[in-house]
Amino acid sequence: MSESVAVIGAGPGGVIVARWLLAQGFDVTVFEAGPTLGGQWSGRPGSSGVWPAMHTNTSRVLTAFSDLDPDSDVVFPSNQDVLDYLRRFADTFDITPRIRLHTRVDLVDREGDSWRVEHAGTVEIFDRVVIATGRFRAPAIPPVRGLDAFTGSGGVSSTFQYRGADDHRGTRVLVAGCAVSALEIAAELAHSGAARVVVTQRRQRYVLPKFAAGVPSDHRIFTRFGALAAAALPPVEIDRQLREIVVEAGGSPEQYGAPPADPSLFAAGVTLNQTYLPLVAEGRIGVRPWIESVDGSEVTFADGTHDEFDTILFGTGFGVDIPCLSDEVRAVLDLDDAHIDADRYTFHPDLPGLALVGMWDQSGGYFVPLELQARWIAYAWGGAIPMPSDAEQRDAVAAYRSRRGQSQKTRMNLAAIMFARAAGVEPSIDKWPELQRALLFGPLAPSCFRLEGQDASPDAAQRFTRDAAAFGAISDPEFTEREQSYRSMVEST
Repeated sequence: MSESVAVIGAGPGGVIVARWLLAQGFDVTVFEAGPTLGGQWSGRPGSSGVWPAMHTNTSRVLTAFSDLDPDSDVVFPSNQDVLDYLRRFADTFDITPRIRLHTRVDLVDREGDSWRVEHAGTVEIFDRVVIATGRFRAPAIPPVRGLDAFTGSGGVSSTFQYRGADDHRGTRVLVAGCAVSALEIAAELAHSGAARVVVTQRRQRYVLPKFAAGVPSDHRIFTRFGALAAAALPPVEIDRQLREIVVEAGGSPEQYGAPPADPSLFAAGVTLNQTYLPLVAEGRIGVRPWIESVDGSEVTFADGTHDEFDTILFGTGFGVDIPCLSDEVRAVLDLDDAHIDADRYTFHPDLPGLALVGMWDQSGGYFVPLELQARWIAYAWGGAIPMPSDAEQRDAVAAYRSRRGQSQKTRMNLAAIMFARAAGVEPSIDKWPELQRALLFGPLAPSCFRLEGQDASPDAAQRFTRDAAAFGAISDPEFTEREQSYRSMVEST
């Protein structure tokens, strides 16, 4: 008999890990608390931070899995497009009949060498469990003096609860934070009739537009070269190169009338939005330093200025939240609001048969690294590749623990290459002479991870050539002078 696996959550992570576990012969059951698959992309109030007018900030090429192309030419899909894609994917790979909707898992705990899954008073035993409940489900609102007594008519909430601009027409809105969702919502409010929109932030980030010279920015910034450079070059050089890309694409914030960002992109941070800085330049979005205090409906900022608002929306990130895990399992993982002890965000040596999917924080789209992580789990559990040894896992956990207290955010390309190497599917540059430029400086399209290794596809080279050339990004194999210079830097180390 095949081994049984419970997958907790039917969002993108749960759906893709189910697909690859089924391919390895596992008997998969997917538990989903809501009435439909999709996770965040379901748009369900209370369990999703997706609002009706939201579009992805990742291009369609990178918002897909390697076995199924999008069925639309829209560059940045709508949230409904993504949900429809996930449904089509689940139907295509016979995952849909294995999803138990309206089934909230209350407890996951060890049961001898197996795993106990409890839901609505029912107990089931599985050989293995995958936690795929999502990293962005517990919005974090930082402490602010007087915030609890805010008297504005729209109240205080997180951007996770935002459901559109209609509720804010004619009102004064303060958006706290400068992550993607905060800037997207600020821009939407400014376009849709809010009386005044102000963004308050601890520091000014660089803002990368979604398009740069007609090419989606994720095709240019989240590259394999960037991952190789991160391992080979001094941090100051990586910082310089990334800032060069960002500033060439969208300029520097002070050019638009926003505060200047730190000269170091690593220190300042980077976020993504096509219209935010132009709206600042037009005076339709104001920018203030961080909130000092709140008194009634009046907000005082760190520079001593103050203003009246009807609503405060916090787009200030998310804490780690996996309520179904038992206290014992949580203790082994040393889980808190920001950290989970695990080998590459996935396995723990003291919890055999448990895997985590999608539980890391990153900039950039998740679809590509999610699939690579899912393939690693399925291949390692299925015996297609060796499972990491106990010593390897312990070393990885120790390395992670040494970084506790530092920023937990990584970049999409770093996560994707890490999981590709773990799964044994990172393509070799030397084996594909006509694709070398695309493999280094083109998009990390899912098709490039079907060139080699387990489940290599005979049409992968043709598909990746097409994906790399999309939008005119990489349309010929000749390196530019800058690309050749950068490549030489990495090869010479």
